[in-house]
Amino acid sequence: MTSKTIRIGSIQLQATDGLILATIFFFSILALLFSVEGWMILVLKNIAVAGAYLAFIVFTRAINHRFWKFFVRVAAVTLTYAYLFGAVDKLQLIIHGRWLDEYVLDLEQYVFGVQPTLWLEQYTRPALTEWMMFSYVIYVPMYPVLCGIIYYLRGELAMEDYFFALGFTNILCDIGFILFPVAGPIPMIGQLYSIPLDGYVWTYFGELMRKYLHYPGGTIPSPHCAAATIMWIMSYRYYRPAFYVLMPIMLSLYVSTFYGRYHYVTDAVLGVAVAFVALALVPLVIRLWDWVVARMNQVPVSPQPIQNA
Repeated sequence: MTSKTIRIGSIQLQATDGLILATIFFFSILALLFSVEGWMILVLKNIAVAGAYLAFIVFTRAINHRFWKFFVRVAAVTLTYAYLFGAVDKLQLIIHGRWLDEYVLDLEQYVFGVQPTLWLEQYTRPALTEWMMFSYVIYVPMYPVLCGIIYYLRGELAMEDYFFALGFTNILCDIGFILFPVAGPIPMIGQLYSIPLDGYVWTYFGELMRKYLHYPGGTIPSPHCAAATIMWIMSYRYYRPAFYVLMPIMLSLYVSTFYGRYHYVTDAVLGVAVAFVALALVPLVIRLWDWVVARMNQVPVSPQPIQNA
């Protein structure tokens, strides 16, 4: 990970900040070019979020206490990533103009001979549902907790490495929603499910996420699987014991995405694949960032007068 930053007045931008602001700008341009429904409100919201994020950057640099500096940084980055997931909602159909679920359904029918999310109904039990929903929901608190472990054990640069990889992966998923928009199992074949996902506490939270945080689309590739894979790999990189502790949860999380009818199997597979693609591309993107920093921070050299012999 790079430590190079761009200074604009009192604002000092790190690579993660540049990635976030560039994505907000990109989504705003798409909203304008394609005149999506409510484009003006979306652009204004994007501007407001970008402004708030920049304010958080300035505020964070003024904090001296290590914990609060960490807390504000994590809150700003995590909440902005969550906002970007919501901001791409209105952009999903700008290319195709419709959902493409039939291609995924036909592919999975051909590969498996059944529709996997429907086939899994025969194994649906409250105890299993509760474990799957736990694996699905625990992803949310795991996001900042693992970040905190990395920060306190390996330092700020390692934390920024974690942030950047997560953000880049999430943004690739967001672009995937636009390139291949898929509504998801519940919006598309929800009427075919005959067995409810009954459970307990974690199932309740999982359904809350479905109701208040999800929308039709945001499906392929699965950002849940993609980001979870990044977290798991980062735990291996920076704190090996966490990697092994998380193994049963992560493996269950992959299954939970289609057991819980949030995604198709294809979404989960492509989500994991996107995580590895993102990790392969991150060094190239960081080199691009370093080049941009070098160009922007370059101080012009005044020509020297020619001395007469």
